[in-house]
Amino acid sequence: MKHQNGKRKLNVKPAHKRSLVRNQAIHFIKNGVLQSTKPRVKEVQNFIEKAVTVARKGYDFNTIRRIKQILPYDQAMVEKLIKEIAPKYVNRPGGYTRVINLGTRPSDVAPIARLEWV
Repeated sequence: MKHQNGKRKLNVKPAHKRSLVRNQAIHFIKNGVLQSTKPRVKEVQNFIEKAVTVARKGYDFNTIRRIKQILPYDQAMVEKLIKEIAPKYVNRPGGYTRVINLGTRPSDVAPIARLEWV
């Protein structure tokens, strides 16, 4: 039965999926835009929304610790998320990103989407 299994598997093992989503989230924080297949973009969107919600609290020890648990690979992106990106969304109750559908990829007809900040 597949009851209450809301996460996408992305056809990889759980550890690979975790690192894939983290790396794409770091790319998204660094560049402000992410273009990939729609299921991957939706997973990264869910991940980023939670990270920004935590980062909105401000630059203090507990926030830094919690964001480092979410994004352990890149300290510069942790600071950018807390100092530059999260303050823009302090008064916003959610929905910090948007997904734009770009059609399908010609080679394998996979749905392509772009993730960007609101």
